[in-house]
Amino acid sequence: MKFITGKHLSRRTFLRGTGASVALPFMDAMVPAGRAWRDPAEGSTRLVCMMEAMGCAGGNDWGDSQRLFAPAKVGRDFEFETQSQLKPLEEYRDYLTVVSQTDCRMAEPFRAEEIGGDHDRSTAVFLTQSHPLQTEADVFCGKSIDQIHAGRFGQETALPSLELTVEPADRGCAYNYHCAYTNSQSWASATQPLPSIREPRAVFDQLFGAGDSPADRATRLQTKKSLL
Repeated sequence: MKFITGKHLSRRTFLRGTGASVALPFMDAMVPAGRAWRDPAEGSTRLVCMMEAMGCAGGNDWGDSQRLFAPAKVGRDFEFETQSQLKPLEEYRDYLTVVSQTDCRMAEPFRAEEIGGDHDRSTAVFLTQSHPLQTEADVFCGKSIDQIHAGRFGQETALPSLELTVEPADRGCAYNYHCAYTNSQSWASATQPLPSIREPRAVFDQLFGAGDSPADRATRLQTKKSLL
């Protein structure tokens, strides 16, 4: 595109501006196949589980004594003390349920041979509360709570569940534990860990579909070009 000033406007710039300035009407094609249009206000039941791999500051006996995560008073009239890590959520307290007296005890060693492998077990225990089997050749843990939720409410959303991570897969598994324990928080069954997705493009394709052929996607990935 060329203006009377002699300056060129690139196709990419034009498309970006057009996308920002033109409001498209709702189209039937925007609704996932096989799903009826619903009022967004109705919403769907969703569960989000977030894991901080190395724990949180104060997530120990001292933190418990300082009430960093669990209010002193049980019930609806609880209060967040000044030093509480949950204090920023004060304005949302009417929507919060704080579950205290929980732990990750199933990640602790039960036998002498398991001493030292706490990190290798903790990731798998987080949502399953099952003590992982210590054999490098196979796995046995338990069905995770997010997959139990997906089995009950997964039909309400486009995908029953979506497992994401910001860290690369850990290949340095130790203490005779299978790498699946370290790399998987979600488990469809005691023997079926669900790998997490780290690549943003793969997440996008999972949610919205690739929209082109495998060859086109491979070419675009190599050239690192956007859809525009």
